[in-house]
Amino acid sequence: MGQPGVLAERWKHTSFLSQPANSMSKSQTKPTATIFLARHATPDWSRRDIRYDVPPGPPLVPDGETEAAKLGEFLRAAGVTKVYASPLERTRRTAEIVGEVSGAPVEEQSAIAEYRREEDEATVRTRMLTAWQAIVDESRRHGPIAIVSHGGPVRVLLEHFGVDHDELWHYRRQFDHQNPLPPAGVWAVTINGDEQPQLELAFSPGPFTRYPN
Repeated sequence: MGQPGVLAERWKHTSFLSQPANSMSKSQTKPTATIFLARHATPDWSRRDIRYDVPPGPPLVPDGETEAAKLGEFLRAAGVTKVYASPLERTRRTAEIVGEVSGAPVEEQSAIAEYRREEDEATVRTRMLTAWQAIVDESRRHGPIAIVSHGGPVRVLLEHFGVDHDELWHYRRQFDHQNPLPPAGVWAVTINGDEQPQLELAFSPGPFTRYPN
């Protein structure tokens, strides 16, 4: 079982986090980029008077604020330099708490917003990838960056990057609403030079069962 804090300590000591963001090996043509794909902390899903998929959406519950602080501790240990947040209340507040804990600046980014009812998957993928490439380029220059988004858009990106179907469903069966990560959970994405992204569920504020490799 993954334990709170344990994964943060392991990621703190991984080689790509202990090296300068602009370091390159002889075989690399570009610096390493490190992106932390995070989901917002737990909101008040009992709110039926507002839509969940357009701003403002439901706010965080008190437990969600605690989860967001744990996420901030993980990202601080990981050396995050900036946080991008979806414009919905639950993601903005999660990112605000992360920024307070980690010391990283927070910027709102509409392209990483929730999967809206009227959108199809191709539309979500296109807008997420547009933001993604700019953030990857920024990470190559400045270091690890966090994206605080939502379970649906994160899933779309993970599928686009080729995460194994069985691995994805291993996690989707564990977490709420069949999301591939829990509230305030994080997938770490590492891109070494021009290589394919390496992805791993890197953090959860609560216990979970890791996919057996």
